[in-house]
Amino acid sequence: MSVSAKICGVSTPEAVSAALQGGAGFLGFVFFPKSPRNLAIDAARRLAEPVRNRARVVALLVDPTDAQVDEVARGLAPDLIQLHGAESPARVREIAGRAGTGIVKVLPVAEAADLAPAADYETVAEHLMFDTKPPKDSPRPGGTGHSFDWTLMSGRRFRRPWFLAGGLDPWNLADAVQQSGAPMVDVSSGVERGPGLKDPALITAFLDAARRA
Repeated sequence: MSVSAKICGVSTPEAVSAALQGGAGFLGFVFFPKSPRNLAIDAARRLAEPVRNRARVVALLVDPTDAQVDEVARGLAPDLIQLHGAESPARVREIAGRAGTGIVKVLPVAEAADLAPAADYETVAEHLMFDTKPPKDSPRPGGTGHSFDWTLMSGRRFRRPWFLAGGLDPWNLADAVQQSGAPMVDVSSGVERGPGLKDPALITAFLDAARRA
């Protein structure tokens, strides 16, 4: 079987092209100033043009204000908004209605107990994403290149399609899918040659691995 893949934090035409040619189902554009992958709305809109009708355009936001949601919804018109902060289920529902998009809600995981909140988000999000819980002093909520214990996901059933994220790369993807049972995967730093610098060859390799997983 193959798994659907999302390439997150794309910021160049070359990265977009490699993701589309490799068959990525989702491309993520980051709007978070503390991230090395942060983009201006105009730049993201230009990069997203060839993505339309070929893959789903995802805007990543962290605890956004209403003004930020409006700006991204109007300026990018994403298919999905990925929420990577501490947004409550009520706030997720509010953002979905305000933007008129589906939501990918990211849940940070370090131990089995961290999976419990998923039940509260399944009624308000289109997708769930389970990512590595960052250290308390981390300036960023994800994209750190670290993985969590994939076996925590094994045998889990959710009402929404879900992504596995955190520390994935072309070389460990097969093991991650086998151990977790993930139907979808998300990668960012695992296909970079430096912070925020996507490598088209690594994107291609990751998507090849996703097809074989």
